[in-house]
Amino acid sequence: MPNIQGFSAARARSYVFRLPLFTRAIILLIAVFWILSFPSLWNIQLWGSLIPDEITFATAYRLSTFPLIHLNLIHAILNLVALTPLMERFENEYGTLTSLALFFGPLTTVPALLYVAIEREILRENTSVMGASMWVFLLLGMEGIRTYRSNPHIIIGTYHIPTWTTPLFMIFVVAALIPNTSLLGHLCGVAVGYICGLGYLKFVAPPEWALRWIETRLNLLSVLPHYVSIDQKTYGRFGVLPSTTRMGNSAASDLVGSTQRHGP
Repeated sequence: MPNIQGFSAARARSYVFRLPLFTRAIILLIAVFWILSFPSLWNIQLWGSLIPDEITFATAYRLSTFPLIHLNLIHAILNLVALTPLMERFENEYGTLTSLALFFGPLTTVPALLYVAIEREILRENTSVMGASMWVFLLLGMEGIRTYRSNPHIIIGTYHIPTWTTPLFMIFVVAALIPNTSLLGHLCGVAVGYICGLGYLKFVAPPEWALRWIETRLNLLSVLPHYVSIDQKTYGRFGVLPSTTRMGNSAASDLVGSTQRHGP
């Protein structure tokens, strides 16, 4: 009988070694922030979580730091398990520099501002949130729209369920099974993911010429291991020529609203 456990361990090790650079950096940052969250070191949850009433010009960093901070080790592990394959897929499709610009930019700040606006101005509450689950549901929302274009419905008996609703179903399952989750935070993440998938946030994609200039100027493809080029028309993943080419669009411009599927 084959050693299934050894085979699984080998596959897992191979998968980890193939993770692209930005995904590795996110995993490392979440681990470092969790270590720094020990009470004897630093109250990092109070410093970096998204607290609506604490958002000012001086504390705007909270709009970007909250996905990296978690309540405890279990919270961090669960989010990493869910986030890693989604972030790895995103980075391999759109490039390391594009992922960096977007996830430490609009794809984090837009759902965060949406959450703050609803929580503070509509609900009149001040519930803090933290954790990478907002990223998870944002990426699931984008994937849900892309799946809907190629496979609009899931057929269960006589029911035709739109595939774009799958992330919403997952949100309510998570809210029911896992205590202290932010239903509103997850809904804000998936809402922005839907908007991106529909193509209404194309303006948030960084300009191709700027990313190309930075990548070429710093020779990032040669200097950084596991770096994914933004110019996949020329280099492909990790500098390997692709088997198919894009129809005149860059990775950044194809980020939102594209009907082309770049992965399996």
